[in-house]
Amino acid sequence: MTDDTQQPDPDASTARDAPDVVVVGGGVAGLSAAVFTARHGLETTVLDSGESILRRNAHLENFPGFPAGVNGRHLLDLLGEQAAEAGCEQVTATVASVGTTDGGLVVHTDTGDRYRAAYVVAATKNAVGYLEDVDGVGIIDRGKAFVDTDERGRTGVDGLYAAGRLAEKPHQAAVCAGHGAEVGVTILEDDDRPFYHDWVTPEGYFTDRGRDLPPGCEEVDEAERADREARSLDVMRERFAEPHPDDQVTHPSLGED
Repeated sequence: MTDDTQQPDPDASTARDAPDVVVVGGGVAGLSAAVFTARHGLETTVLDSGESILRRNAHLENFPGFPAGVNGRHLLDLLGEQAAEAGCEQVTATVASVGTTDGGLVVHTDTGDRYRAAYVVAATKNAVGYLEDVDGVGIIDRGKAFVDTDERGRTGVDGLYAAGRLAEKPHQAAVCAGHGAEVGVTILEDDDRPFYHDWVTPEGYFTDRGRDLPPGCEEVDEAERADREARSLDVMRERFAEPHPDDQVTHPSLGED
């Protein structure tokens, strides 16, 4: 495991990319965090090994907004599309280590790629091996490993956050998605970016009341609203027209011999 902990990084300029935010894990927590950071202009990269626990779900029946339930793989695909629509880069990769340097944080993958970032969000359920050499990260062992955070997902290391189950949130997709979004907004606040509310409102909602349009908000006229609704209906019809093409992923212990 590469150890950059608290050391200068003479090769930082050769890192594969230098986004503002690197999210480790492409499950509901990681993708939700990425949507919020990318929508507000932070260059965001998600590194995903493709092992989200939600892919094992037979049918997700308690996620808000789906009264008859939803295929978990469909939900992850839609979240991935939403992150891409927001401008987020998504890379299939397994993270080997995270280190701190004079210039911030560096994320190393098992194929040798390196990403420098101001902020890193760990969202890998209970996988913590890539964080063990980072001085200041508290690892909690309760049979499963968790990362010690404050109520907003901050760890003991500047710029490093944990989201979802890894931050001891209940093992529910809806809760982890919400916490991922909260961590994303926390990064916006910690970055001192003007942020009021990620909200699309009818034309004049603020400005007709003599208010400036708050940062993070958008006003749209009726034609634009109708266009966006029509597009959203088209997308959902297309995505749910057929069953998901991928087979359900089962628990590794139940795989074929």
